[in-house]
Amino acid sequence: MEAKVKSISDKIETLRRATAVASISGRPEVIRALMVGDTPKGNAIDVAKVAGIAAAKKTWDLIPYCHPLMLDQVQVSFEAHDTQIDVVATATATGKTGVEMEALTAVSVAALTLYDMAKAMDESMVIGGIRLQEKRGGKSDYNDRAPNNFRAAVIVTSDGTAAGVRQDKSGQLIQKHLEKYGIHNIRYTILPDDTDSIVHEMKGCVSEGVQLVLSTGGTGLSCRDVTVEAARQVIEREVPGIAETMRSYGQRRTPYAMLSRGIAGVADKTVIVTLPGSSRGVSESLDAIFPYILHAYPMMDGGGH
Repeated sequence: MEAKVKSISDKIETLRRATAVASISGRPEVIRALMVGDTPKGNAIDVAKVAGIAAAKKTWDLIPYCHPLMLDQVQVSFEAHDTQIDVVATATATGKTGVEMEALTAVSVAALTLYDMAKAMDESMVIGGIRLQEKRGGKSDYNDRAPNNFRAAVIVTSDGTAAGVRQDKSGQLIQKHLEKYGIHNIRYTILPDDTDSIVHEMKGCVSEGVQLVLSTGGTGLSCRDVTVEAARQVIEREVPGIAETMRSYGQRRTPYAMLSRGIAGVADKTVIVTLPGSSRGVSESLDAIFPYILHAYPMMDGGGH
């Protein structure tokens, strides 16, 4: 298989933190000399700390397929034992990918620096135990799940698709995306761009207890784009952050995302989201809000934020 840099284009930015550890072992007198700065090259701990921080910032230069990251903070600390010094580094960033490689690089270079500072005293020192201790951030930290017996509805609003002259792609894409999150009970409807028909279908979903309604189409500026107006007749409380998140995510990928009028909100305990009509707009919007939108259900049941 050909080696390649993994694309992170579809990821969202989250706060990410990783802690790594390493150790360097040697004779007790050498360990003491390192900790108090009494080595042939001077204050080893201070130099090793700076070296570790500098290395973390250069990780993408050293490891070929690491993505460049704007680090918010790197901390390097040292804990001495009789014959060993433990090196601990924590890297923090707000970005699309984790900072575990930065933390691992920091402890590796810090330990190497300690060895360099004291190798004239003990060439038998051993560096080891390099490992990731903790990693936080990204989708793995937000593993929201759909409640049991979850029901969803996909509403495709398009005159052409309803008339059979255009094939639906966006609705099918939504169904596949829902299935990735274990949602298989999906009601699928194709409607013309007609306000009354859309309102009737959405109200029917709410009355039948469908938990999530995702529509596609009718969020643009054409006189036939009426899905937003229809949804407003059904939604009892808007949730502006959902639509804001979709537009913000999309705008960073295409300059036309700002032209979507999509809204989102709640009617009873049904979450309604109006997605764009294009398959690209649908895909980007779903990447922006899933699985995080599923956190709405425990919130509505009183589970808090």
